[in-house]
This record gives sequence, structure tokens and C-alpha cells, in this order.
Amino acid sequence: LRRATMVGRVDFGVETPGAADVPELLDTAKKQWQANFCVVPLAHPRYWRDHRQPRQEQFTRSDLVLDSESWSGHVVGKISPWLQLDSADPTCRRQSEAAFKQEVAWASHLTLQSILVPPPGAEAVNYARCIIQALLTAPHVHIWVRVPLTHPSKGDQAATAPPAEEEGAEAAPGLDDEPSSGSGAWGSWNRLRCLCEQVPNLGVALQLTADLPDDPEELARWCGEPVRAVILPASIFLTNRQGYPTLSRRHQAALQQLMPHRPRLVVSGRPDAHGEGLGAHVQYLRFLASKLSTLTQQEKYEAPYYDFLQAPLQPLQDNLESQTYETFEKDPVKYERYERAIHLYLMHQHAPGAEAVVMVVGAGRGPLVAAALAASRSSGRRVRVFAVEKNPNAVVTLRGRCRRDEGWAAVTVVPGDMREWEAPVMADVLVSELLGSWGDNELSPECLDGAQRYLKPGGASIPQDYTSFVAPISSARLWNEVKHFKDLAHFETHYVVKVHNAYCMCPSKECFTFSHPTAGRSPAEIAAIDNSRLARLQFDVPLGGELHGFVGYFHSTLYTDGVETVHISIEPRTESVGMFSWFPIYIPLRTPVQVAAGGRVEAVFWRHVSKQKVWYEWALTQPHQSPIHNPNGRSYHIGL
Repeated sequence: LRRATMVGRVDFGVETPGAADVPELLDTAKKQWQANFCVVPLAHPRYWRDHRQPRQEQFTRSDLVLDSESWSGHVVGKISPWLQLDSADPTCRRQSEAAFKQEVAWASHLTLQSILVPPPGAEAVNYARCIIQALLTAPHVHIWVRVPLTHPSKGDQAATAPPAEEEGAEAAPGLDDEPSSGSGAWGSWNRLRCLCEQVPNLGVALQLTADLPDDPEELARWCGEPVRAVILPASIFLTNRQGYPTLSRRHQAALQQLMPHRPRLVVSGRPDAHGEGLGAHVQYLRFLASKLSTLTQQEKYEAPYYDFLQAPLQPLQDNLESQTYETFEKDPVKYERYERAIHLYLMHQHAPGAEAVVMVVGAGRGPLVAAALAASRSSGRRVRVFAVEKNPNAVVTLRGRCRRDEGWAAVTVVPGDMREWEAPVMADVLVSELLGSWGDNELSPECLDGAQRYLKPGGASIPQDYTSFVAPISSARLWNEVKHFKDLAHFETHYVVKVHNAYCMCPSKECFTFSHPTAGRSPAEIAAIDNSRLARLQFDVPLGGELHGFVGYFHSTLYTDGVETVHISIEPRTESVGMFSWFPIYIPLRTPVQVAAGGRVEAVFWRHVSKQKVWYEWALTQPHQSPIHNPNGRSYHIGL
């Protein structure tokens, strides 16, 4: 699977009404305005061409005005705004198509990395056809679709229009229905994206407008879209007491919401918008970005894994490497929570001076053993610890710690599978960290059912229970990452992923719950335990959007004594802040589905168990019926 790149710097660009002298504009932008790139018209914005009667003069400037590195690294090409690709007039439509092809071909000739195209209209079917044709012809080019966040009122249209369109060009129709709503803008983009088969090199250049949507969720929805750039017209800036441009608090908050996805920031306006040109605006945005983009230590750790798909662990088939153990052991929250849970258990269930038999099943390199010993010291209760571990390499580490680490004399290392070990004594408590990102997806139920053979009647388990949660998610990025593999099997697989470029369409709901210990103790009783599950869930989606699958979390109660409850969780409402041992699960749909505002999503999830494997199946039943994904575990399963 492909690894994501580290969150990088923010690039700043400028867009002016014209570019008569591209080298001079680029030199000014880079040296005086501190910008990284310019948005430059590929042809004169009002150069209308009739391809039935070609004009003698050239339609654009020579490619020799810049070297290839400057064209590809510092210029974004802009398609002419007068094109009417969906015009009812056949002559106008054909001229627009010919001009569009000509300009895209010129951009490809210049090796430009990105092209900015005008906003799509209400239908934009032929517009979409031209775009997908261009992307297939020049697959190295990324197309940014200009989308105003809200439709400006008539009085504000001139102020918020792109600079090159301020005179004589009309705004694309049908982008929005109400000045205060961005739903029409998103709807136009979504229709275009669906017509173009959700190709990954089609993105959004989201233009902030003077008015922002009333519903903050509308801006949050854009966080699930491929926003490649944010365009800020100079007209939406305010002026502070020193005469310099600044943004309103609402616009700052909007930018703060979008900045974690590292879009390019483009200032759009006339070069004389301020005494220092557009440089004053760029300087302000640089200052704002430096404040908004400060990462916490946890975010720095997680950043390389943003939207990076990882196959879930096969815990009974694979042995973890030392580096993986080391990474998990650095979690500042998880083991503190386990230590607190064991402390509560010892205080609640054992008198001072009595000895408790603690069996750590799946001990790894010993962090839970260390937590049990620390809880023993803090509670004043003696413990006898058995560390059961199947990984022979981790067993070497455990035995080394028994010889070297203080207090480990009371630890017995047991190499082998917890389900098969014949314990010499019965345990008072089983302690394990067998949870997966979706709770039970790393076979915690099956492992603990087998281990509870040597748990005393009335004995305890840490964790006591765990519940998986699931929510509908919109993320073109994640869906395209799966689509990249070009086969059915990857759409029928769960992925561990640090979800980033995504929009959670509504709060999550409980899916599967498991509690330990169960009643069974004998081999026959354990064999009769049924760990299969079925959950039919309904989600009410207020805003609507494009459904690309589901995101899964878990919540686990480690221990409760009736007064205090210790839990660990990655479910957003009860999240253990600072814990990074688990990322969520992404459950893809083979085909994205549009959900209307106020609509309902209904899905069915199954957990199946056989003697050889555990697998999950899932299907969408509303608003559209999908096929059952992964029937009989044909594409993905966890081996027993």
C-alpha cells in the first residue's frame, strides 16, 4: 500500500486581472509579494476565437518567455472565462469546445501542473465531458474547478468575481440557490465530480465570498472534498487601523477549518489593491497560516499517516516487529489507563497482604506487565504475574526484562498460544490489549474465550467490554485510494487509516458489543460461544453529501468498581485524548451514493465466525441497495 507524504508547507499564489508581461508578473510575485506562484490566463480573457475562420495573430504568448522550470513550478494556467460549453447555441458550444481543447493542449505543452477552470453551471454535462476528455488526454495535469463558497448577491457580484471576469463576463448560472447557503455550490461540484467518475486529478479551488454559509456544517462538508486551493478575493479583506488588509473573524475561522488539509492560498485582485500591491495580503496570510498550522506532538506523529491505507493486523498469523512494539509502547495514555484499571481492580477485589494472580495474555514486550507491577505497588497488593506471549521474539525481550528489571522476579514468562496453554494455577484477572481499531476485529473475543479456561469463578477481565461504532463518511480521497488498486477485493477490505480529508455525515452508532468473561469455562462451553453478530443501523443525515463508505471506532470499558470507570476510546464523543495506538477503520462502498439533505442511510453489518476464520460483510440498503460486500470472506478475513 502506498505511504502518504508528510504534511508539507503552504504555497501562496496571486491571481491578477491580466498578465501582459508574465516574466515581470512572476518576478514581482516572488520577490516583492512573497508568493510561490501566479495564476495566469492561458489566452487573453476576452480573446474570442472562431475556429472556422482562424485569425492570423497568435492566441497567446510564446512559451519562450519563461523556462520550463518556471512554467511547471510557478504558474497555474487559467482557462478563458467566456467559454459556454453547455450553451444551447450549437455554434457557441462548438467554438467553446474548440477553445477549451486549444488552451488545455497549450497548458500540456507548457508542462503546467495545474489548470484553473471557471465555475460549472447548474447542469454542466458537456462541461464535464470536456474536462474528463482533457484529463484523459493530459493525465499529468490537475484541473482545479473554481467554486464560490456561496452565491454572491447582485450588488456583490462584481466585488467577488474573479479578476479576469470583472468586465463583460457573466458568472456561471446555477451555482447556488440562496445567498446564505453553499449547498447549491457543493451540488454543482458534486454533479461534475460524479460525471467525471471521481477522478483523483480533479479538484476544487474554493473561493471564499463576503458572505459565508449560515450552517457551519456546509464548510465542514468541504473538508471531505479535494480542495486543492482556497481563493481569497482582495475585496473580502477588511482594513485594520494601520491600513493593512485583514480578515474578519468568521473568515479566519473558515480558513482555520480548511488549513489542516494544506490547500494553496491564492489572493485574487488588482495589483494596486493596496499600496504594497497584493504582497500585503500574502504577508497577512503567511502570518495567519503560521498561527493556524502549528502541530501538536501527537499531530506530528500522525501526520505521515493521514489518509494512508493500512491493512489490519493478522494477530494470530503475524508476529509484530520490534519497531512496531516500540511505537505502541510510546502511547502516553493507553498504559496509564491500564495501570489505573488494574489498580482499581486490586483495591476493589483484594485485601491488603493477599496475593492476586494476574495473567497478561498477549504480553508483547511487557508494557502491561509493567503496568500490573506498578499498580501492585500503588495499591499495596501483592501480585503474581504470568506473561503469556506467542511471539518467540518478544519472549526473548520478556525473559531479558525478568533478569534485568527491578520487581520482575514475580513474573513468569509463558511462551505459547493463550488458547492452548494449560495454566498451573487459576487466574484472578486476565489483562489483555487485543483490541483492534474496530474493537473486535483483531480476534479479542476468540482469544479471550479460549483464555478464560484458567480464570477463577468470579474472576475479572481487563477490558470488561468493548463496543464497535460506525458512521457514514464522505471522502473522495479515501475512496480513490481504494479505487487505485483496480479490483473488487480492495473494495471488500477494511483499512486502518488516520482519517483526515473526510466529512463525517452524522454521529456514529453502536454496532457490535462483547463482554468478558462469558459464562463458559469448559472446552465444550467455550466451543458453544457464538461470536457472530448482525447489526442493522439507520443514520439520519442532516446536510447530505456523497457517501463513500463508513468509518469505524471502538469504546472499551477497562474496569469499573461502581464508583469510578476507566475506559479507552477512539469514538469522537468519548475519545481518549492523546492516545495514538489505534486509528479508525475505513469500510468502503464499491460505488459512492448521493444522500439528500435530511435523508436516511441504512446499512447492515455482519460478523461471521468459522473454525478457520473470522470475516465481516456489509451492505447498504438505503437510500440505494448495494451488493453485499465480502460474502463468505472471499476478499478479506482474519485467520484463526
